[in-house]
Amino acid sequence: MTIKSSFLLLATMLFSLLLSSAAMATDDADFDRWLVEFKQEAREQGVSDETLEKAFVGVKPSPRVVKLDRSQPETIQTFQDYFDKRVTPYRIELGRKQYRENRKLLQQIESRFGVQGRFIVAFWGMETSYGRFSGGHYVIAALTTLAYDPRRAKFFRKQLMDALMILDEGHITVDKMKGSWAGAMGQTQFMPSTFRAYAMDGDGDGKINIWESKADAFASAANYLSSIGWRDDQTWGREVTLPEGFDQALIEGKVKKTLSEWQALGVRKLFGTDLPRRDLIATVVQPDGPGERAFITYPANYSAILDWNRSHKFAIAVGTLADAVAR
Repeated sequence: MTIKSSFLLLATMLFSLLLSSAAMATDDADFDRWLVEFKQEAREQGVSDETLEKAFVGVKPSPRVVKLDRSQPETIQTFQDYFDKRVTPYRIELGRKQYRENRKLLQQIESRFGVQGRFIVAFWGMETSYGRFSGGHYVIAALTTLAYDPRRAKFFRKQLMDALMILDEGHITVDKMKGSWAGAMGQTQFMPSTFRAYAMDGDGDGKINIWESKADAFASAANYLSSIGWRDDQTWGREVTLPEGFDQALIEGKVKKTLSEWQALGVRKLFGTDLPRRDLIATVVQPDGPGERAFITYPANYSAILDWNRSHKFAIAVGTLADAVAR
């Protein structure tokens, strides 16, 4: 390489570095302006200066959180891959153990809210592996990143505001407010808006601690499900077989029919036996498309699971885990 070429290469590298530094400085300045504006809005909504000072110490946008937001498993995995990784023999066995050990508390929850205990255990198992893995991200930092990022800024701006209000109300401290990269918190992985709308003090200590109190976590989950239409006289659905040539236009929840009508169309239980005689309204779901596994679902409870997480993969996994836990 000639001296002239070396000089040009060095000059190019220096120029690129200067551009990169300028861009970072511009981004930092833009974020700082955004944060000042957001803090003012939070003050206007009643969040104290003390909470704001503690909450945002050292907080900057996280590229890792943005990357995780772009690669959610519900969107990039097939149903079968998603299901196989979550409804495992180990998770089922551990769920049965938790179901037995917490039976007294779960019976109290069932009596109060009308939500079967096996479903509470299934949500608990799916979200945090029965409280063992509730997330290591600081919620305020994660939500700040997503509120500043333009992709879903409006949604996460509200979540961030609600998280600050939870701190202001004294339910948890900033250092203990940990959760997922998306800001889902505690053993039930409630988003802050869900927490503020439905979370409950299940153990009577005056605080709502879904991070450490199973009583609070279970009562909060059951209150949420009950409030959005859960029915304790129904289940979620079941796996079924479809006849050859089944009309795909009838799938994915677009068509609702009674079980007897689905029976007449050739839909059967997994091993070919008749559907239940109870004439519930139901829909057929086939997450991986024609020729793959199919499920008949009951709108009341299945819709409630989808409200928790708008993914057929998640909903079927929760329902299947609940059934397995109670066997």
